[in-house]
Amino acid sequence: MKKSKIKIGLVLVALLAFTNSCKEDFLNVTPNGSLDAQVLATAEGVDALLISAYSMVDGVASNGFGWEAASSNWVYGSIRGLEANKGTDAGDQPDINPIQTYAESATNPYLNIKWRSVYDGVSRCNSVLQVLETAVANGTVSAAQETSFRKQARVLRGLYHFEAWRMWAKADGTGIPYVDETTDPVLVTNDADVRDLILADLQEGTTLDENMGQIGRFNSTVSKVLYAKALMQMKKDFAGAKTILASIVGANGAKLAAAKKPDGSAIGLEAKYGDIFDASKRNGLEAIYTVQYSVNDGSGGWNAGWGEVLNFPYKSGASPGGCCGFFQPSHDFANSFRTDASGFPFLDNSYNSAANALTDDQGKVPADAYTPDTRSVDPRLDWTVGRRGITYLDWGVHTGSDWIRDQSYAGPYTPMKQVYKKSQEGQLTEVGNWTSGWTANGYRLIRYADVLLLLAECQIETNDLAGALANINAVRNRAANPAGFVVTPGVSVTYNVAPYTTLGTQDNARTILRFERKLELGMEGHRFFDLQRWGTVQTELNRILDYEKTRRSSLYGGASVGPEDVNYPIPQNQIDITNGKLKQNR
Repeated sequence: MKKSKIKIGLVLVALLAFTNSCKEDFLNVTPNGSLDAQVLATAEGVDALLISAYSMVDGVASNGFGWEAASSNWVYGSIRGLEANKGTDAGDQPDINPIQTYAESATNPYLNIKWRSVYDGVSRCNSVLQVLETAVANGTVSAAQETSFRKQARVLRGLYHFEAWRMWAKADGTGIPYVDETTDPVLVTNDADVRDLILADLQEGTTLDENMGQIGRFNSTVSKVLYAKALMQMKKDFAGAKTILASIVGANGAKLAAAKKPDGSAIGLEAKYGDIFDASKRNGLEAIYTVQYSVNDGSGGWNAGWGEVLNFPYKSGASPGGCCGFFQPSHDFANSFRTDASGFPFLDNSYNSAANALTDDQGKVPADAYTPDTRSVDPRLDWTVGRRGITYLDWGVHTGSDWIRDQSYAGPYTPMKQVYKKSQEGQLTEVGNWTSGWTANGYRLIRYADVLLLLAECQIETNDLAGALANINAVRNRAANPAGFVVTPGVSVTYNVAPYTTLGTQDNARTILRFERKLELGMEGHRFFDLQRWGTVQTELNRILDYEKTRRSSLYGGASVGPEDVNYPIPQNQIDITNGKLKQNR
């Protein structure tokens, strides 16, 4: 839901008062006075509060939550998962530096802003439920409205808590506070296992209507995916998640889902991989749920992609955004797209070997001679990673280091998935601000290929390898569609991706699935949390660090991943303002 749809200024005053007074009470969920009872306890008022709760799905609010809290998790999921580094230069947004080198402390401002953002979302949901109770008592909402409002508020509250849980929970399920509409904030602690409470909220949304009439609301399908993901992440309940996900995919998983998106339209795989990320198709076939952004609506960019506004190539006037050079793909990630002659990835990680690593233009300027790597790669590479000598959307051929703020610091690659086309500038980008990086290209929070691969993961864990093979191959077959290959004049890249004929053993199937998620969902904020679920944070990230240190020694030279790095430290500020009731999770 666009924030601009909320016309009642008093709503935001009531809802956000606690955020601006965090020094005394970090989770004050009770609005002052009787404003809610007098003004908002109607169907229209409750819906306005609900829209305000939806507005935090992007993690951004004009009272201080920006890219530090983006729901795309480009910092906490992708940079932390070593798909990318911070990019830009060493001095810009320095608080990301220790996050990408696994050296962050509890006083890191990014972590405090992320915490405040997710619990602001929780508070807004609780306000909906509190006012809804009054509206029900007053008889100003129907039974059907009450049911829908309650379920939407609870699944949203589950999402915000789940986001906090992935960031800060410990292995035993403790580490974060669970806050509902009855919670006394003075008594809040984080020493209880809150998984069942979060799952109950998410499950509540699974009985919502399939067609909610609006693309930005959660429906049954969205709620089922979130519930299944939480079951996998929190409980390792792959059998339970498999049943839920299979009900979405249905019998035609390779083509069209059995379920619908929130406005009742169809869900399935886009025919061409690159079309998934086209701003004009942000609510396209594959997008089960897109976080809704809007531009040029009078909000000054706050309703646009504020969370991703830094993540554009850095070449003023000649590349998209013109700023700011963040979020540059890592060498390991780019090399992962190398394929052998049969169209398969190097599952043994030998893609980083001298024989297989991508040729890049590190250390070269545009005037230097350079021949781009044209050897066999997965075609998803050039819809995910900007590299010299290859067409970059409709901006022309990427010319190398002049698209990058400091190549010696952050490497030769640029991000692409969130970037708009040149032909869309001014219509799908904010006009008249310091960058056109505010876009309408909403973050695809859930897309159909993710669901297919989550289902395949559950099938592997329950020994349904034939089912997993079919779903993995559905994703790979789409990637192999030659109609979707990037065309670069005068350059003949060998694009080669093939379906698997077998997954082999269960362990080998896991390797295949995990690699496929890296290729399909790279730079979309999932990677670190995937590694959490698989229990491979230390082994996988230390392996990648060993390689990245040979390419970016000044950036990663002293970095290492220990057992404490499977989550983030609880912000010290939150511990302080609760007088120590919240305990550090490490």
